[in-house]
Amino acid sequence: MDLKLRDVAQLLDVSEATVRRWIADSKIPYYRLNQQYRFNRNEIENWMLSCKREEALSPFVKEDLEHRLGSHQFGLFRAIYKGGVYSEVEGDNKEEVICAAMKRIAKDLHLDAEVITELLLDRERLMPTALSKGIGVPHTRDFLLQESFDVVAVVFLKKPIEYGALDSLPVHTLFFLFACDDKRHLHLLAKLAHLSSNSEGLSMLKRQPNKATLLEYIKNWEGRLAHKPSEKLATKV
Repeated sequence: MDLKLRDVAQLLDVSEATVRRWIADSKIPYYRLNQQYRFNRNEIENWMLSCKREEALSPFVKEDLEHRLGSHQFGLFRAIYKGGVYSEVEGDNKEEVICAAMKRIAKDLHLDAEVITELLLDRERLMPTALSKGIGVPHTRDFLLQESFDVVAVVFLKKPIEYGALDSLPVHTLFFLFACDDKRHLHLLAKLAHLSSNSEGLSMLKRQPNKATLLEYIKNWEGRLAHKPSEKLATKV
């Protein structure tokens, strides 16, 4: 068990009290060793991908988490700006789509397409990286960018494909995630999971917008995360 309670709180960018509430409600995978809570990093990531995270949150905790997601304001905007948007990517299955996407993405990021493709497929063999409602977040277990910035490359598929999602819906949009460190990786993953639960955002993604249109939407959406929840919390006081 490689993570303590404070580590999970820092990685997910929530308070320790929030993690304790999730533990009390048995909503997050954890272990009890020597009277202390311990967590497995891969299980935490899989928990986030499994969509149990949104189900775990009470309305108050949702507001708290949204506010903290907004505290890293425009992190997703900056990552997509660096990574770009790729349309009409073809493939009849997950392997073909990832391979086709990486031939285009790796070239722009100056990465080895074959190596990264194999790392991505290795992660998929452990557990599908689909979120829900047609969104997938391909990423690797170990690879971190040797840069000072994160990258999210958005891929719109020419046709939806089966991706092993828990809701059984085919995937139409992939967010290839490459972060600089574990904390930023999990933060971006949490933000993308939140985006996948947003009906307005999903409608926009299905229209396969160009980079400028997508970035404008993401900037406004992230801005609302930072401000709207705090207004709600102020009302409660």
